[in-house]
Amino acid sequence: MFERIAQNTLTSHLSWSPAVAILGPRQVGKTTLARALLETHPGAIYLDLESPQDRARLGEGPLFLKANADRLVILDEVQNAPELFSVLRGEIDRSRRPGRFVLLGSASFELLRQSQSLAGRLSLIDMFPLLVHEVGSDLATVQELWVRGGFPPSFTAVDAQASWAWREAFMRHLLNTDLPALGLRVDAESLRRFWRMLAHVHGQLFNASAIANSLDVSAPTVTRWLDHMVGALLVRKLEPFHVNLGKRLVKAPKIYVRDSGLLHSLLGVTSVTDLQGHPMTGASWEGFVIDQIAAHLPAGASLSFYRTAVGAELDVVVESGPRKIGFEIKFSIAPKVTKGFWQSLQDVQPDKTYIVAPVQQRWPFAEGVEVISVGDIAGVLAG
Repeated sequence: MFERIAQNTLTSHLSWSPAVAILGPRQVGKTTLARALLETHPGAIYLDLESPQDRARLGEGPLFLKANADRLVILDEVQNAPELFSVLRGEIDRSRRPGRFVLLGSASFELLRQSQSLAGRLSLIDMFPLLVHEVGSDLATVQELWVRGGFPPSFTAVDAQASWAWREAFMRHLLNTDLPALGLRVDAESLRRFWRMLAHVHGQLFNASAIANSLDVSAPTVTRWLDHMVGALLVRKLEPFHVNLGKRLVKAPKIYVRDSGLLHSLLGVTSVTDLQGHPMTGASWEGFVIDQIAAHLPAGASLSFYRTAVGAELDVVVESGPRKIGFEIKFSIAPKVTKGFWQSLQDVQPDKTYIVAPVQQRWPFAEGVEVISVGDIAGVLAG
C-alpha cells in the first residue's frame, strides 16, 4: 500500500552485504517488507521463528542452511533463536555471497547483543513507523498521521475509534507478552503506569528519582525499565549535544514516546479536537517531528539536543561529518523564537538552521534560518 523508504535501502544492502538485519517495533511493517522479497527473489524462503512449525522446519539450523545455500533466507523475530547466530556466522564465512540472509528483529538490544558474532558480516537497517515522506505531505494527511501515529494498522483504520482500539490492544500485548519475553518481568499494570508517566514527561529531561518516587521503586529500577523500553524501540532517549564551550550544559537525556499515536493513547487523546489546547500538544508535535528527522538521517549522522543551564536551547542538532544542522520545532503557523534560540546558534554554530512548523510553504526567517514544513525534512537532510 505504501512505498516504504526502507525498501530501497534493503535492496541496496542486499547487493553488497551477506546478511541484512531490519530493526523496528512490532507491526511497523518489517514482515510486509521482507515478504515482498519472495516475489523479487524466486526461491526465497521465509521463516517466522515464533512459529513452532517454522522452527521445526529449520531444525537445528546447519543442515537446513547448507541445503539452501543458494537461496535467500528470511528469518523473522530472530532474537528468539540466539543459538542461530553462530550457525549464520559459519554459513556466511563459507560463502561471502551478498544477499544470503535477511534478519528481522523487534528488540534492538537483544538482536544487537546476539549479533556481535556477526560483526563485519551484517548490515543494519532501522525501520520506522509510517513517515510523512511515505504517506503524503498535505496538511490533512500530516495531521492524521500525527494523531493516529505511524503503525500501519492504526493509520489505515476505518475510523478514529478503530485506530484507538487497535493501539490499545497493541499496547496490552506489549505489556503482557512482549516486554516480559524480553526480560522485563514486571507486572503489566506497573509497566503501564510507568509508560504513562513517560508520556507525561515526553520531551522533558529524564529524572529517574522523580518517577521512582511516584512509583515507589528505586531510581536504578526506573532506569532499567527505561532501557528496556528504549531497546524495545518504544521510547527514544535523546542525548545532549556536548561541545567544549566553557558553559554549564545539561547532562540528562530527553525522553520521547517514539510513536505519536501511542503517546496520544497514553495521554487519553482520541482526536485532533482533543489535541487543540492540550498542554502536551507542543511536546507531541516536537516528538513527531524528531521521528521524521531521525528516519532521514544520513548514514553515520548523529542526533542530539542542545541546552545550557541559563536557557540557551536548540531542539535538535544533526551532525553529519563536518556539517552541523540545527532544528527548532514550533507548533505554530507563525513561529516565534526566543533569545535562547539565538544564543544556541552562537554556541553550536550550525551550518544551517530550520524551524519546522505546520506550514505549507517554506520561507526565509533570518540569515541562515528558514521555516520549513515537516514534508521538507527529507530534502534538507539529503542536501
